[in-house]
Amino acid sequence: MPAAEFVPMRFDPRHTRLAFVDLETTGATITSDWITEIGIVEVDSEGVREWSSLVRPETRIPPFIEALTGISNEMVADAPRFEELAEELHARLDGCLFIAHNARFDHGFLKNAFRRAGLEFKPDVLCTVKLSRKLYPGYSRHNLDALIERHRLEVTQRHRALGDARLIWQFWQALQRDVPVEQIGAAVEALTARPSWPPHLDPASLDALPDRHGVYLFFDDTALPLYIGKANQLRRRVLSHFSGDHRSQKEMLLSQQVRRVEWIETAGEMGALMQEAILIKRLQPAHNHQLRATEEVCAWQLVQNGERIRLMLTHPDDLFFGCEEDLFGPFVSHRKATDALRSLVDAHQLCPGLLGLEKIKPGKPCFAHQVKRCIGACVGVETLAEHAGRTRAALASWRLAPWPHAAAIGIREGAGLHVVHRWRYLGSVAADDMDGACLLAAGPVPTFDRDVYQILKGRLARPDSAAQCVAI
Repeated sequence: MPAAEFVPMRFDPRHTRLAFVDLETTGATITSDWITEIGIVEVDSEGVREWSSLVRPETRIPPFIEALTGISNEMVADAPRFEELAEELHARLDGCLFIAHNARFDHGFLKNAFRRAGLEFKPDVLCTVKLSRKLYPGYSRHNLDALIERHRLEVTQRHRALGDARLIWQFWQALQRDVPVEQIGAAVEALTARPSWPPHLDPASLDALPDRHGVYLFFDDTALPLYIGKANQLRRRVLSHFSGDHRSQKEMLLSQQVRRVEWIETAGEMGALMQEAILIKRLQPAHNHQLRATEEVCAWQLVQNGERIRLMLTHPDDLFFGCEEDLFGPFVSHRKATDALRSLVDAHQLCPGLLGLEKIKPGKPCFAHQVKRCIGACVGVETLAEHAGRTRAALASWRLAPWPHAAAIGIREGAGLHVVHRWRYLGSVAADDMDGACLLAAGPVPTFDRDVYQILKGRLARPDSAAQCVAI
């Protein structure tokens, strides 16, 4: 393309050089698979240049990858290793806007390969999958084949590095033709904006963050965490704390206090939720409040004496297993439990005196009856048996679910197995580690946790739960 036709600088003065990049690899795992081919289309004010090279990997190319790409072990046998290409390649890409389709994959592989070669690689990155989604939200598919069809791109060598890099460059040209330049500029600006990573945090911790389920912990200069959170994509969630777009003074203060970030990867969202709930209660981080309370977790226990019933507060650990039929809740505090019960009693015109919410003398009406909010079991207007039946019916939606298994079970999630018993989370192991699961099941049973109970109750209520559970 002649210099006069080069348009990116019109809306993006930060990036005067573009590199459209595609890789072929031995597989999809950045840390254990290897690059087999690199293709680049370089675009700047001087025009368009192409560069590509096969790369000899440190392992054999699997047959299904060979069938997909057409790159065989024989073809790469005499190709240069990445270390031999690293300096030239780094010079080509240095200062360019790195543009790739599913850029996380290509950028991740190259960053890891450059690190092994002793070179730092930190370009601004633009993903054309995300760009397509942003500019064409009405379409559901944004893979490269969908772009070929939608924008009538000319295919030369599909699933070869330079051929696919050319397709990405063609897509970029199609955007200049079909989308207002201001709209492209706004999308590129949003997708390439770097988080304001605090200067007092080690940048290496950012590079190491995975895009997986897990729990992250923010620390200041002390040993106790400031904040604990869960994420379906750890990297994205952690970076969002430092985006500069703080929604509150509290968020800004937190980002300024962080000195260290740690994380725990989990098999999936359920594991992250349970880890978050337990760690917050154990470590009591200063910026977490919603999940912190533990001491006052309680339930209403229904006690029946003949036809008369009353309710008393108890901790679920005291009378939980085998007594779920007469436990209702759980609540985060005595005050919350009492307020909820008062509202329930008022809504169903039950007698607060008989249920223990206020003191009454035998045969005397409660205050609620005097103001016509109690039908009158306290003075015989309805029988004690009728009142007991209405009370049980009103409480039914609060009843603690009985543990539906004879012993501990494992719940499969991804490559992990969560070991649980009596609504308590005992820990997680690899999905095939039954010995480890048995050790967890034989260990001490932790204190009842209201949040873990809610997570497990919801999970075991799903239609597919039986298929995911295994006896321990």
